[in-house]
Amino acid sequence: MKMDVMNVRRLIPSAALAGAVALAATALTACSGAGGGAGDDKGGRLGVTASFYPLQFLAEQIGKDHVKVTGLTKPGVEPHDLEITPRQTSQLGDADVVLYLKTLQPAVDKAIELSGVKNVVDAATLTKLETHSAAGHEGHDHAAEGEGDGHDHGEAGTDPHVWLDPVKYAEIAKGVGAALEKADPSHAADYRKNAGELVAKLGALDTEFKDGLQNTATKTFITTHSAFGYLAERYGLDQEGIAGVDPEAEPSPARMKELQSVAKKDNVTTVFFEALASDKTAKALARDTGLKTDVLDPLEGITDSSQGADYFEVMRSNLKNLQKALGSK
Repeated sequence: MKMDVMNVRRLIPSAALAGAVALAATALTACSGAGGGAGDDKGGRLGVTASFYPLQFLAEQIGKDHVKVTGLTKPGVEPHDLEITPRQTSQLGDADVVLYLKTLQPAVDKAIELSGVKNVVDAATLTKLETHSAAGHEGHDHAAEGEGDGHDHGEAGTDPHVWLDPVKYAEIAKGVGAALEKADPSHAADYRKNAGELVAKLGALDTEFKDGLQNTATKTFITTHSAFGYLAERYGLDQEGIAGVDPEAEPSPARMKELQSVAKKDNVTTVFFEALASDKTAKALARDTGLKTDVLDPLEGITDSSQGADYFEVMRSNLKNLQKALGSK
């Protein structure tokens, strides 16, 4: 059996983590000896470490000038493939607040556990996670079909992509705001104000999606990365994933044939792919079915190739692309 390249890559963080932590031990000791507080190399600001872009964005929007935010996942890196370096492990130990989403990045989970950092916020506890399938039917088990190899999607196979639902993302924003207030009471009023403004903007975005996707020629969209279950459920759409939750997994011939039938039956016009993963399978399906291809961004990171400079711009690009593909009326 051919070994999945993604799986090999994802074995690296766990295997290398113990050595990384050992190498970082001296740095951790030095940091703690210097105080490890908000003033250390942070200009008197609260030091926040976020595991990946959606949480980094929340910290920046809510904390503004009162925080110094460090992201563990650099632009262009697929979050699930993150390798923890000794320096990043040291950053975790020196942070005043760590924001992460448990099980999305196993290497981060282990590093947090070993770093001993006290003020940790798990975004998965700030909203309710649900189970979604590649075919849009709630409760479907990807693992039963061999799909999504290498992705650990939360407790009992829950879907972690909550930030793609503006309503659930707003719930997480409220929790992050409360965590910053608790960690830095002297600026609590500002955190509360900024969080309120961000929640209002997310509410407006939710309205844009609701209105923009209310009347469409079809409700079905096909995507290489089954990250849009929350978005589909929120706005009455049907997500059809090519290869489950792993954006680079090879789909089975049976799945490709099934999707050809779905495309014909549901008048699908477009196969979506994402910027951080290969578009090979999307183009293959589009070629076989005569469909077009376009980008639907799961917003796990922002790069120069992203269709927007931040969460709101990319989400609005996603909305525009969905409207075009679904035949918005």
